[in-house]
Parts: sequence; structure tokens; C-alpha cells
Amino acid sequence: MAVELNHTIVGAASAEVSARWLAEMLGLAPPERFGPFWQVDLANGVALDFASVGDEPVVPQHYAFLISEAEFDAVHGRLLAGEHGIWADPGQRHPGEINHHDGGRGVYFLSNDGHHLEVITRPYGSGAS
Repeated sequence: MAVELNHTIVGAASAEVSARWLAEMLGLAPPERFGPFWQVDLANGVALDFASVGDEPVVPQHYAFLISEAEFDAVHGRLLAGEHGIWADPGQRHPGEINHHDGGRGVYFLSNDGHHLEVITRPYGSGAS
């Protein structure tokens, strides 16, 4: 049997607020409630199930999204319009820049809960560096 990632749980101060924030930032359909979760569906069948952490701090995780060039332009534009910090690297040493790994484009940014997010237009290892 082939193994596929079906969903993962994303900790959030407010599941609904954070799920809506991500869906809007990535240009996705609004999230839907599923039990105690707010679910953001991705194009490859994977769901991000946002769960409120209550009084506990949100533990930052890293989530990377493969998107098209046109989607990159849209996401990048929303990040700049919302005055969100962006970086070309995960260490945040190149603020305000994008990277061109594997002949594509990529950018890192923080979610409203402090998760480390990344959008890329080419999978790592897929082309010229």
C-alpha cells in the first residue's frame, strides 16, 4: 500500500481565526468545522486541522506549500500588502527577499500564531540551484 499524508493537526490560539487566516493568505476555500477542528483542505488531498490549544502556548512548526508561479505572485502580493515580514531563508537572514532555489521562487513568513510557513514554486532537488 502506498502511504500518503491525509491530515495533520496545527496548534492555534484560535483554531477558527488561524484556519481562516491561512486559507485567505494562500487563496484557498474558507475552512470548515470538523468536530473540534477547523479544516483547511489543500489541492493534493491533505487537510490541515486547526485545533485551539487553550491556555497552552502555540508550539511553532514548519509547513511548506508547493504552489504555481501565479499563486506565488498572489501570495507574495498579499504578504506585502499585509505588511508581513518575509525572508528568502528559514534563518531569517535575508529579509524582504525571495529565493530562486531549483529555478523557482520561494519565500518564508510567519503565521498569525508564529508557525514558520514557506511557499515554493519548485520542489527542492527538482532543478537548477
